[in-house]
Amino acid sequence: MQETSTKPYFMRAIYEWCTDNGYTPYMAVKVAAGVQVPMEFVRNGEIVLNISFGATSGLKMDNDAVSFKARFGGVSREIYVPVGNVIAVYASENGQGMAFEVSLDEVPEASEPDEPEQRPRSGLGLASVNTGENTDSAAETEKEQKKPGKPSLKIIK
Repeated sequence: MQETSTKPYFMRAIYEWCTDNGYTPYMAVKVAAGVQVPMEFVRNGEIVLNISFGATSGLKMDNDAVSFKARFGGVSREIYVPVGNVIAVYASENGQGMAFEVSLDEVPEASEPDEPEQRPRSGLGLASVNTGENTDSAAETEKEQKKPGKPSLKIIK
């Protein structure tokens, strides 16, 4: 019998930690075959989803996939993400959470549309978080990264 991956358990733990502390849990996803998300919001083969109770309906996080319904531009959409495609689960307010490895052997690349400029920009994305002391250039970079509506990811070891 094959051993069950720890990844879905960590994902559920970070989600629960976020909700227990009043944070908004976000999930970064590598979009590839088998992933069902609104493609117009995908950037560089990735999408960041708000998976909070208020943003989803029927959220189910099992050992194989994460599935739920969510509204995008006022339209309800079915979302399905295999666990192997999850890049990270983190709190949008402080970037604390957990990043995961995505095996490119198991996750084929999503094909880009012929004319990518036709897709609207969503404003969502991942940004690095400076954890060292702030220097002048680091402080400027940090100010640029803290634009409203831009979540950041902080990797905790």
